[in-house]
Amino acid sequence: MSLSHFFQVSKKAFGFVSRRGSQPNFTLPEELCIRQFSLAEIKAATANFDEGLILGISNFGSVYKGVIDNGTFTVAIRRMKFSLSAFRTEVVFLSQLNHLNVESLIGFCNEKGETILVYEYLSNGSLSDCLHGNGISCNPIPWEKRLQICIGAARGLHYLHTGAKYIVLHRNVTSNTILLDHELVPKLSGFFLSRLGPHSMSKASIKKESLDVGATFGYLDLENLSGKNDVYAFGVVLLEVICGKISLPACANWCIENGTFYHNIDPYLKGRIAPECFNKYVEIAMSCVSYSAEERPSMGEVEATLQDALELQKKADSEMKSIIPHSGVMYEDELFCAP
Repeated sequence: MSLSHFFQVSKKAFGFVSRRGSQPNFTLPEELCIRQFSLAEIKAATANFDEGLILGISNFGSVYKGVIDNGTFTVAIRRMKFSLSAFRTEVVFLSQLNHLNVESLIGFCNEKGETILVYEYLSNGSLSDCLHGNGISCNPIPWEKRLQICIGAARGLHYLHTGAKYIVLHRNVTSNTILLDHELVPKLSGFFLSRLGPHSMSKASIKKESLDVGATFGYLDLENLSGKNDVYAFGVVLLEVICGKISLPACANWCIENGTFYHNIDPYLKGRIAPECFNKYVEIAMSCVSYSAEERPSMGEVEATLQDALELQKKADSEMKSIIPHSGVMYEDELFCAP
């Protein structure tokens, strides 16, 4: 399928209209003013794709740090490779999404065989980078900040599942696709594998159907329409955040059953998590990775529970400081029990 045909087919689902002055092989959303860059502009922004400006490399191409508008604006520029379908999927979704916790797409380039995406620049890289010491700032992330990051990412996923014109199923939630800005505000990225769901989550609307967005999206099954695959993936991220490493749900469940989960968390977090907060957090994380999709919570429930966990942490810290005002807050290992 040509790129032109894809955008024409996508009109019906996303309300796309033609923009005067754009190249004839593109149809863009009138209301969002997505910028179309020339290849010359992209080369100028990246010093002709200087390898010294590469921020990262993935299956979808290399990402460069670049500057546009006479050096006044820093951006991230992805030079795509191999997958035209991934390119157009990313453009379709990100051009229609607008949320604090979703990465912003500034524009694209489609010229001389090059397919390139231009995003806002997020200076702290991915959550994975920061958790595992690969980011620009390698200092361990404090527990309260980790909770805030998880809440923001959950809020972004909740928006995708309920707040957009259609349900958007991310289908690629990992610590690598949660990016962090200069204040560690999380932004969901990596929409290359995303799909559309129905207008609402109501059971009446859940059925196998094509949403007329072309062969790239195909048919959606009952499992995908629930969004519970995203919930499961986010649960794995929650376990990684508290353990400091990728933790398989089966292993985490075994540790909980044997009362040893606390001893497997990130060593930096030992003594820094209030027991009530710890139990609440682990409980929601394990609910997310439940074997049965029906037993997994919605992203709205996940967000609310994480917010409760944060409030429990703040309350416990405040109470501890009132008792010992001039020392760091630390909790004894003996206070912890399996949820």
